[in-house]
Amino acid sequence: MLIYKIFRRPEWDAFREAGHTLGAPIDLQDGYIHFSTAEQVVETAAKHFDGQSDLVLVAFEAERMGTELKWEPSRGGALFPHLYRPLQMSEVIWDHALPLGAAGHIFPKEMS
Repeated sequence: MLIYKIFRRPEWDAFREAGHTLGAPIDLQDGYIHFSTAEQVVETAAKHFDGQSDLVLVAFEAERMGTELKWEPSRGGALFPHLYRPLQMSEVIWDHALPLGAAGHIFPKEMS
């Protein structure tokens, strides 16, 4: 199952350069890296990245994350994937720009 992380462009660039990341400021604050499933990521983008452009959507294979990936209740009690270790660039399956359109963010065809 693919899970998704939305990065702001500077966060993505820093991740690519370093080869690993502890995530965005919210991830550092919460002590884990936030991900969303395909069913959750549109709402995540709208809620946490409303009006923001120059974002990158990155896909990861949940089964490859090991035991440090936990499924925990979050918005509305839904289970969200949270990673309790640094994320490695080698774990990226694909990445796509997540542009902002008139009706919100435009998600890549790979998600459908």
